[in-house]
Amino acid sequence: MTDIKELLLSRIRDVADYPEPGVTFKDITPLLADPAAFTALTDALAEIAGNTGATKIVGLEARGFILGAPVAVRAGVGFIPVRKAGKLPGATLSQAYDLEYGSAEIEVHAEDLAAGDRVLVIDDVLATGGTAEASVQLIRRAGAEVAGLAVLMELGFLGGRARLEPILAGAPLESLLTV
Repeated sequence: MTDIKELLLSRIRDVADYPEPGVTFKDITPLLADPAAFTALTDALAEIAGNTGATKIVGLEARGFILGAPVAVRAGVGFIPVRKAGKLPGATLSQAYDLEYGSAEIEVHAEDLAAGDRVLVIDDVLATGGTAEASVQLIRRAGAEVAGLAVLMELGFLGGRARLEPILAGAPLESLLTV
């Protein structure tokens, strides 16, 4: 696992003062552009999907789509996009959540999740955990079981893990990198 961590870290670029002064943005586009690194990431997340017994992958908008879709293909399970409110046609379930300054809402097609589904949530970064928490609530409201949460990178200093672990109720929270 050390080799994959080194590979992934070597392909994540720090961008100072983005999106605002004092913030260092973790840019994963160099990782996505490198086929060896992207394949290693996909394989690692697909292994987590297999270990959790996931039958579906939920990808959180927008980078969770980029990571989650190839993981679903590799793991041989379905992929479900969780979108910002108003982006999906048809009947949806929605979940509102609070942000640092304001609130947001996410949605999923009502028919995409059902009882018997074991869902692994995938995203690029775990920060404060607000979006991930809302997705867990949404999955459970749809009648499905949360198999776990997997992220490429956890920003440990923002406390997302402490917020999510009680909500996950024993389901694993896997982070390939912690910064």
